[in-house]
This record gives sequence, structure tokens and C-alpha cells, in this order.
Amino acid sequence: MSNSSSFNEFLLLAFADTRELQLLHFSLFLDIYLAALLGNGLLITAVACDHRLHTPMYFFLLNLSVLDLGSISTIVPKSMANFLRDTRAISYSGCAAQIFLLFFLLGGEYCLLTVMAYDRYVAICRPLHYGTLMGTRACVKMAAAAWASSFLNAVLHTVNTFWIPLCQGNTVDQFFCEVPQILKLSCSDSYLSEVGLIVFSACLGFGCFIFIVLSYVQIFTVVLRIPSEQGRHKAFSTCLPHLAVVSLFVSTIIFAYMKPPSFSSPALDLVVTVLYAVVPPTLNPLIYSMRNKELKDALRKVISWTFFSTGNIAIALHK
Repeated sequence: MSNSSSFNEFLLLAFADTRELQLLHFSLFLDIYLAALLGNGLLITAVACDHRLHTPMYFFLLNLSVLDLGSISTIVPKSMANFLRDTRAISYSGCAAQIFLLFFLLGGEYCLLTVMAYDRYVAICRPLHYGTLMGTRACVKMAAAAWASSFLNAVLHTVNTFWIPLCQGNTVDQFFCEVPQILKLSCSDSYLSEVGLIVFSACLGFGCFIFIVLSYVQIFTVVLRIPSEQGRHKAFSTCLPHLAVVSLFVSTIIFAYMKPPSFSSPALDLVVTVLYAVVPPTLNPLIYSMRNKELKDALRKVISWTFFSTGNIAIALHK
């Protein structure tokens, strides 16, 4: 194929060739997707409905859950549809949409995790200035900046990737459209501009990572000086879930894209990709609610209200 305009679809990597394994993978992905929908949906509802959670930390957490829902919905439903239909195809426009949405949503998540580290730094290291530095307007601006910057980054990467002529076929060695796999289909050195853009984005991401690390160095320095054990426990309970989410997000992406070539194999690459693209959006609500009493109380209220309302509707229908 001479260039990318000579075909109108890509062929994704198949998980398995037998029908039984395809249905098994469909079941596993369905369970994971429903768990992500339930966990993030409950968290969003709890934060939106409980006035006690209308604080900067939970505002950013709500944004994070929206991004998690978006990112897993970009990948998993299409994969499940392919499992059921026994096909590998994704349209050219669908592939471009996947790449744009993944850059937008995952980039926005990373930006928000950086902003959340700043929020925890101000809350613990500069508590007297918290109301000024993290007011409603400031929080909205920071969240908007995270969404806008990731949107611009996604546009640049998507346009640059699909501007490159593709002459190595249309088979993508991944179960969703991913820029490194698309670049393998490019002609000659035409992919270098996108590689340069990826390196630039990686440098910005590394800068955010350094900011998060330095923030937590100062946070732990202050927390360890708190004389009260109860005070230290309360400070740690608000920081450790965020730190766990950052660690899960960053470690899986680093392992996916920076592992030695000797460690690379189709099966391992597939597992690692599932770890960074599918698992974090599912686990994040659980991680945040494990050590947070306020959030657990709000979630209990949402769940009890849901069952109560469902029971009343069932009784009314029965009558």
C-alpha cells in the first residue's frame, strides 16, 4: 500500500484465534468495564450529591473519575465488540478518534494528578493560605488548564500521526490504536516529526513527575514533624491514595514504553498495555475510598439510596 489513503481501516491485534477464548476475553473485559463504570459512577455521584465533599480535593477527584470513565470507554467497548463479532477491524476515523481520545484523557489525568499533588502540598505545608490559593475560581482554572492542555496535546499528536504517509500495511500490533504501533507503518523517516513531539511531551511529563516527587518530599517532611499521631494519620490518609494512584499510573506507562527490548514479546506487551490502559481506571475509585472515611460514608449513602429507590420502584410496579 503506497500511503495511508489507500485503505479505510486498520486491523488490530487479536487476543486469541479460537471462539471460546474470544468469548472468555469478552467476559473478562465486560466484568472489568462494569466494575469501572460502577466504581467511578458511584464516586462521581457521591461527590456531586454530598455537600461535605464540595472541596478542592474532591472536585479534582470528580474530574479524575470522569477522565477514567472516558479512557476505559475509548478502548474496552470496541474490543468487546470485536470479540463478539470475531473481527479485528477498526475504521480509519475510529482509529484516529481512539488516538485523540487516549492522548486527551490520559494526558488530562496526568495533569490532574499533578494539580492534586499541589493541592495536597498547599493543604499540609501552607494551611493558612489554603483558602486563598485553592479557592473555587483557582480550582476551576487549574482543572480547565489541565483539560485544555491535554486537548491541545491530543490534537497535535493526532494530526501529526495521521499526516505521516503509511506504506507498511494496515496491521496494528496492539488491541487498540496506539501511536508507536501506527509509526511502525510509516514510510522512511517521515515519522521523525511525531517522534520529536513524543519526546517533547515525555519531557513535559517528566517535569510533572519531578514536581509531584518534590511536593511529596516537602509534604512528608512536614507530616513527620506533626507531634500528634492522630494528626499524622489524618494527613497520610489524604495523601497515600493519591500517591498510590500516581505510582500505578506512572509505573505501568514507564514499563510499557521503556522496558528493554529483550523483555518484549507480543503476549507481554498485551498484558502490560492492559495494565496501564484498563486496570488503573478500574482500581482508582477503590484506592481513593479505602482510607477515606468521608468518601466511604458518602458512598454508603449513595448505595443505600439507590437500593431504597430501586426497591420502591419494584414495589410500585408490582402493585
